[in-house]
Amino acid sequence: MKLSDFDFDLPEDRIATRPARPRSSARLLLVEGAEAPLRDLSVSDLPDLLRAGDRLVLNNTRVLPSRLSGTRRRASDSGTGAAAIEVTLLDPQPQENVWTALVKPLRKLRDGEAVEFGHGVRAVMLDRDETGMARLRLEHGEATAEAALALVGAMPLPPYIAAKRPADDQDRTDYQTVFARHAGAVAAPTASLHFDAPLLEAIRGRGVDFTEVTLHVGAGTFLPVKVEDPTRHRMHAEWGEVSETAAAEIRATRAAGGRVIAVGTTALRLIESAARETGEVRAFADKTDIFIYPGFEFRAVDGLMTNFHLPKSTLMMLVSALMGRDRMLDAYAHAVAAGYRFFSYGDASLLLPSTRR
Repeated sequence: MKLSDFDFDLPEDRIATRPARPRSSARLLLVEGAEAPLRDLSVSDLPDLLRAGDRLVLNNTRVLPSRLSGTRRRASDSGTGAAAIEVTLLDPQPQENVWTALVKPLRKLRDGEAVEFGHGVRAVMLDRDETGMARLRLEHGEATAEAALALVGAMPLPPYIAAKRPADDQDRTDYQTVFARHAGAVAAPTASLHFDAPLLEAIRGRGVDFTEVTLHVGAGTFLPVKVEDPTRHRMHAEWGEVSETAAAEIRATRAAGGRVIAVGTTALRLIESAARETGEVRAFADKTDIFIYPGFEFRAVDGLMTNFHLPKSTLMMLVSALMGRDRMLDAYAHAVAAGYRFFSYGDASLLLPSTRR
């Protein structure tokens, strides 16, 4: 297996910079077993593709507006002016109000110096590692971190969108799922962005159940694979939780013959992590750095709804593990030719292997 095995050509104009409206009007490519034809549908067709007794697993993480623009001031700034600094918070650390972060430009911020963001919110540089990752203490008075970030932060759009346009107020709604509950993510579980209240109600009306889990998606989801042998790639660890109730619901669905379909690769990675120890989903509350690539033994899911992913990415490897590499390359070639929109604000696919996993 080589990194180049997961490459494909993607025209620049296929990258979506805004989502479909309404959410459920996005296109949906149905990819079933190798012998089934690909079907061009809409997300609004999803209720017709599900069966009574199926279960959709949703990631209810809430994205924090964690991209901050501020200024660093020194006594020596009088002649040159304060330095503009951009901070993107990545992962909360065990110490209260301490985060790892990307700081640009890092060379303009010394350890112990602060970046002011307004409204009494600032970040103090604690230290940095050899890779250029910073560790900051976020100070925000008596306000909660979520309330403070709501005042001064912008949504942390993926690099391929941020390179085309800045985040704006519309992204605070667009880049958040309608069932977001637990704050902590710095990237959205994007397959879930296609769901709105009418679609959820229509799915329930088909006798399909829902289970919510929480995986706080980190910026590592966008990190490129830099080694030609993908098995040597190290995944970024993310914190997730599958409650006792959620685990029991998933086990009961499988025992009754229903399909467990993860909505998004984050939900899939989490429940597969929760099934590693015993072979079936159990309660889980920990960090996971599970890496799913061809040859992986699925123990928790029977299908996946997901957006279209970057070439040579870990997520392209994940969908190839579920459906087969050749099948997914064929599906992506079809999606490109048919004008599907790619990545976080793009269209979706429903992947249903022909055999139960």
